[in-house]
Amino acid sequence: MNRGLTGMFKKLTIAAVTVLGLTTGSAFAAGAEGHVEDFAFSFEGPFGSYDQNQLQRGLKVYTEVCSACHGLKFVPLRTLGDEGGPGFSEEQVRAYAAANFEVFDPELDDYRPAGPVDKFPANTAAGAPDLSLMAKGRAGFHGPYGSGINQFFRGIGGAEYIASLLDGYTGEEKEEAGTIFYENTAFPGGWISMAPPLSDEIVEFDDGHDNTVHHMSQDVAAFLMWTAEPKMMARKQAGFVAVLFLTVLSVLLYLTNKRIWAPLKGKHKPEA
Repeated sequence: MNRGLTGMFKKLTIAAVTVLGLTTGSAFAAGAEGHVEDFAFSFEGPFGSYDQNQLQRGLKVYTEVCSACHGLKFVPLRTLGDEGGPGFSEEQVRAYAAANFEVFDPELDDYRPAGPVDKFPANTAAGAPDLSLMAKGRAGFHGPYGSGINQFFRGIGGAEYIASLLDGYTGEEKEEAGTIFYENTAFPGGWISMAPPLSDEIVEFDDGHDNTVHHMSQDVAAFLMWTAEPKMMARKQAGFVAVLFLTVLSVLLYLTNKRIWAPLKGKHKPEA
């Protein structure tokens, strides 16, 4: 019987190691398509949280640069004032929406300034993808190498890919079939048709923060991570509370079990 159990455990161990090896191997295979830098974002890890100032800088980069081609059609403007987000007041949300976007109102049969009840407008003029869920769409093993547990602690990879892509232009370009391609160290294949969207000092921050391409790439990547996962912090808190509750419950059940069976465990079986 013991030999059978030992053999079974050996088979399970070999199977687990094989699966882990395949998972890790696929991570390296995906990452080999392009160089993705492992940025240390504040929201990574089980206790990480969004940096409010970074989200505000990322929003400004998106508004002044990215919104010319990309929309955020799944993101309500009112969420800019939600806890865990950029932290705008109601007045700031209203002013930002009205100053930067217009939406079509069927009742007026005309365009009007956007308000908190509206969403970020979609932008299909350039045929560019919507960025609302881009950070999740580029998740998986595009970020730091490793297993799913490693990514749980170090991030799912979407923000790292976006930041690396924006910061990965080398300045080289080529023309093929009438289309100009730009060399990018993070893009699979090494060449991308999107021209470099960022340049040093293209955006000025009110707090005087570093506005080089390297830092702005991280700022807008963090903002796009928030648009894709606005409730990430709330879920982390709920998960922590659940784990703490289950831990306390397990201890109480263990102590209760010992107390109930303690009188019986001390008795000896009657002799035949």
